[in-house]
Amino acid sequence: MTGGLLAGYGTFGYILGEFVYPARQQNRGWMFVCAVERLSPGEALDFTAPAGTKIVVARQGAGVAAEDFLALSSICPHLGCRVHWEAQGERFFCPCHNGAFDRSGSPVSGPPKAANQALMRFPLKVENGLLYLEAPLVSVACCPHESGPRNEGIA
Repeated sequence: MTGGLLAGYGTFGYILGEFVYPARQQNRGWMFVCAVERLSPGEALDFTAPAGTKIVVARQGAGVAAEDFLALSSICPHLGCRVHWEAQGERFFCPCHNGAFDRSGSPVSGPPKAANQALMRFPLKVENGLLYLEAPLVSVACCPHESGPRNEGIA
């Protein structure tokens, strides 16, 4: 009984610690997506950030400003299936359970609508005719628990 109580209080303490001291936010950075003229109005392209985040970038306007584009997670929040842009229906569609999202990523049908689960949105900017998005980054220079690159085995 004492062991069960210790395990219960230990778990409670751990959860409380995670709540009071949440993990650091991932490093985020601006990444080049494409030249603005590459995407015609109504077209979309898939993008994978260095951290593995799957993103769909769609051009929804005829202009060349960031407001004419939209970057959303291409992973359905319901069960993690891939969503894709359907230009003819002007929606993002998840084929797993017929979930659909409007132009802004808000749920309009299926399980995502029932649970009010929207697609995560990513900031965009346009500079000199080039489209950039801000997403999580992963450092490839060194491991997170080390202060610098390792040189083991190099003579």
